Amino acid sequence: MIRYRDATPADAAALSTLGKQTFADTFGHLYSPENLATFLETHAPERWAEQLADPTYAVRVAEDEGAPIAYCKLGPHAMPFEPRGRPIELRQLYVLPAWHGAGIAPELMDWAIETARARGADELYLSVFTDNHRARRFYEKRGFEFVQNYAFMVGDQADEDHIMRLAL
Repeated sequence: MIRYRDATPADAAALSTLGKQTFADTFGHLYSPENLATFLETHAPERWAEQLADPTYAVRVAEDEGAPIAYCKLGPHAMPFEPRGRPIELRQLYVLPAWHGAGIAPELMDWAIETARARGADELYLSVFTDNHRARRFYEKRGFEFVQNYAFMVGDQADEDHIMRLAL
């Protein structure tokens, strides 16, 4: 049975492992080992611990039998563009591949939207890899609209992402 809960600083190591695994499973084949390793350092336990202790971040975890299988992270505006209103960013919505299609992403997205509104945001932004068609369809069905292209760096490789916006 899938259980959802807010993450705490004690989850830093588990979320680090989950973030690295989901990114590598989904996108690892696109990068050189050096670029992938550099990017995966953004999921270092120390970085997770800092974010989990920072009240400008919010993280929701999905677990099965106590093991994390997915998470959703909200954080302050950081992408290189000027937002229209009071923004918050969906930093990551990662689900282990074995759990795709189990209803976890919609549940986490509902949480993200409710949490963004509760924090006073009137727009929710995210970036998504242009070739991640599954994710783009998911976000478009939820009402997200294209804003602009974005160079998402993985090591020294720039990928084309779309910045998308949902008016809250």
